[in-house]
Amino acid sequence: MAGRSAPGASLVDRALDVLGAFEPEHRVLRLADLAARSGLTPSTTLRIVRRLQARGFVARRADGSYVVGRRTWDLGLLAPVQTDLRDVAAPFLQDLQAATRATVHLAERDGDRVLYLDRLQGSASVPVVSRVGGRLPLHTTGVGKVLLAHAPADVVAHVLAGLDRVTPYSITSPAVLQRQLAQVRREGFASTSGEMDVGNASVAVPVRGADGQVVAALGLVVATLGRDRQRLVAALTVAAAGIGRALRG
Repeated sequence: MAGRSAPGASLVDRALDVLGAFEPEHRVLRLADLAARSGLTPSTTLRIVRRLQARGFVARRADGSYVVGRRTWDLGLLAPVQTDLRDVAAPFLQDLQAATRATVHLAERDGDRVLYLDRLQGSASVPVVSRVGGRLPLHTTGVGKVLLAHAPADVVAHVLAGLDRVTPYSITSPAVLQRQLAQVRREGFASTSGEMDVGNASVAVPVRGADGQVVAALGLVVATLGRDRQRLVAALTVAAAGIGRALRG
């Protein structure tokens, strides 16, 4: 949910609240939705939306609903995480996808969620719910478990306190997830099976930066892991090491 400005907030604060109403799960919003999610009156929201639309930060569709405008997207692409890590990782992601034919993910932690920086679609027909720029729970995804295993203690505690069941196979027991996170740190990879979307499995490894700290996670999504687990982990490990060297270079 978007933030709500304090009484007497500036026009900038209110405009940011309107833009903040858009999320991966709320990509198309009507004026009433924008007002409700930003905590502003419909009249104030309309004035702000018209100014944002005039500058290209939001766009109005034929049915009267609103979406994020091209100008907002262009600004997002200038963020360092896009221009640095994503660009450095791009050739390694392409090689990994060619070698495995699986869907490849590059992700980082954004608070208590996974932020997907890049995705290359695999050749197999496997359900994948991630989107570039989208966010998903840490505890239901392979890349998320890697990032959570190396997250600060307060983040881990927050996530453990609210383990939502996304599918019948999602881990909702704090004790079970804690054991899995310890195993991730010990073995160097995480895996899931139907925990985010029934019908797929994932495996992921950490990407370490110049100081040796985990800066991202690299993952693959396939139909099942089975006997391919170790082969996929090996391919991921090589690619992640290459990204790490490129970052340090």
